[in-house]
Amino acid sequence: MTDGLSGAAAAGLALGVSELAAGFFSGFPSLVQGLGNFVIDVVPKPIEEWAISLFGTNDKRALLVGIALTTLLVGALVGILARDRFGIAIAAFVGFGVIAALAAARDPAVSLAVAIIPGGLAALSGLASLQWLYGLSPEPSPPPEGEPETEHGVSRRSLMIGLGAVLGVAALSAGLGRTLLENAKRAAAGISEVVLPAAADPASPVPAAAELNVTGLSTAVTSNEEFYRIDTAFSVPRVDIQSWTLKITGMVDRPYEVSYFDLLDMRMVERYVTLSCVSNQVGGDLIGNAKWLGVPLSEILDRAGVQEGADQLVGISVDGFTVGFPTEAAYDGREALVAVGMNDEPLPIEHGFPVRLVIAGLYGYVSATKWLSEINLTGWDDFDGYWIPRGWAKEAPIKTQSRIDTPTNRDRLSPGEVVVAGVAWAPTRGISKVEVELGENAGWVEAELSEALSENSWVQWKAPWIAEPGIQRLRVRATDGDGYTQTEEVVPPAPDGATGWHTRNVSVADA
Repeated sequence: MTDGLSGAAAAGLALGVSELAAGFFSGFPSLVQGLGNFVIDVVPKPIEEWAISLFGTNDKRALLVGIALTTLLVGALVGILARDRFGIAIAAFVGFGVIAALAAARDPAVSLAVAIIPGGLAALSGLASLQWLYGLSPEPSPPPEGEPETEHGVSRRSLMIGLGAVLGVAALSAGLGRTLLENAKRAAAGISEVVLPAAADPASPVPAAAELNVTGLSTAVTSNEEFYRIDTAFSVPRVDIQSWTLKITGMVDRPYEVSYFDLLDMRMVERYVTLSCVSNQVGGDLIGNAKWLGVPLSEILDRAGVQEGADQLVGISVDGFTVGFPTEAAYDGREALVAVGMNDEPLPIEHGFPVRLVIAGLYGYVSATKWLSEINLTGWDDFDGYWIPRGWAKEAPIKTQSRIDTPTNRDRLSPGEVVVAGVAWAPTRGISKVEVELGENAGWVEAELSEALSENSWVQWKAPWIAEPGIQRLRVRATDGDGYTQTEEVVPPAPDGATGWHTRNVSVADA
């Protein structure tokens, strides 16, 4: 038992020391981040879908916890096996350091020679702490006469203090290292120094009629803090705006690159656009509406001169993530921006600072490149973005959808008047009507709609309901500006977005 605890504590310290080293020295990679990114890249599609559906925007935290728990469990096993054969521990900790370094070195910005340093520090600290803990628990020997009963020849208290000390240092190292890493990213990025330019074509202020003022209803504009985040980056990339450039390459007449500050000098527009993740379940929260500031994508492309046959625009992130969508999306009238601002602030680092793509009407996995570094023009069949070989559809327009925000599922309500409310969206088409069914087989009634901020943003809706005692079913469906009413057919998110009518079952008490 104690050998397993010793191994787990030593493994935890190894992980914590590697994070602390990455936090203190800007050139060192995070081994945890490297392992996380490796897991994200190799995990089978069904597991990835399950994780997103289960954890939603907390999927990265869940992965971090999973890595930590796995490390502790493996460390515990090593502690048990290596008690009398320390060579096992040496092989295990050195192997961990090498594997973690190789995972970190998959990042093009990290060399294996540099990655091996935190890997070596992790292995050495883990081995040293394990040997020290073994020293606190030698082979059993009878206690001296008159001494209290001991375990392995020393008091259990001494061993527990030693284990507590190692685990405490491990937790402190990991926490401090993670904090230093995140702070270093923000400092290196220079986000606090950015002053966004005024938009040449600003968005109108949010009108009073855009808010229906129902408790529990999503606001017309989603705050930066509440906006969902789903991406393949286990930890956000570190981007320095002083050296960052956006390259326009591929099938263009005049390839060029532009610095962040040159981009800020270009004509800026503000637009309200709703973004949604393709993994969003019917009624899910992987969606948000924001006011974006950016340069129209068409103007970026016109400067380069798009060649005939360049049917696909590939967005490339600084961490190598790629998307691909039809080039015509930059010219067909929808909002398509190279965005630098979100809700009157520079893009938050988690949402793509310094620059990202915002393309109205397309799911994020084919369009919304965060931490954008390159736009490459190519043929439609000449390249597939990151998620396409993994089984997701190459064309991914956002489907017409609606959601009940209040009441929530299995709410217990008092009989009488209740307001049922939610949001509906169909970017590029807008919402023309929302209908709700207030009780099973009660028939559909039309809901009141808020004023839309744009055809690319969601709208709020509400409907009064006289709730009667019993278990009641509430359903909603929306009709978009093209006259299409969302289907009742239940389809999972893969490969191109979920469908179905969002349903809530609530309990209404007796009068």
